[in-house]
Amino acid sequence: MEENFFDKVYEVAKQIPYGRVTSYGAIAKYLGAARSARMVGWAMNNSLAKDVPAHRVVNRVGVLTGKHHFDGSNIMQQLLENEGIPVKDNQIVDFQKYFWNPATEL
Repeated sequence: MEENFFDKVYEVAKQIPYGRVTSYGAIAKYLGAARSARMVGWAMNNSLAKDVPAHRVVNRVGVLTGKHHFDGSNIMQQLLENEGIPVKDNQIVDFQKYFWNPATEL
């Protein structure tokens, strides 16, 4: 059976290292679907039961756009901060320092 797009997204997301983040667009581009960042976001919305570190996927400038999909308003930020990633005003501080690009890392 062929893997669907969401499953491919989850496989990439599961490889994001502890203490690093990536973007919806970077995952989409890695999967050869550069214009599908929104689809990656939808996949993350449905990932909680799949043991995917969805908190490590943010928008292209480091904003925690998916935080409302976590139980409790600050869970996403707390998970990132627990991994040593600083967050201020719902945005990762020094985003490029923590950015993990699947195109160059996988």
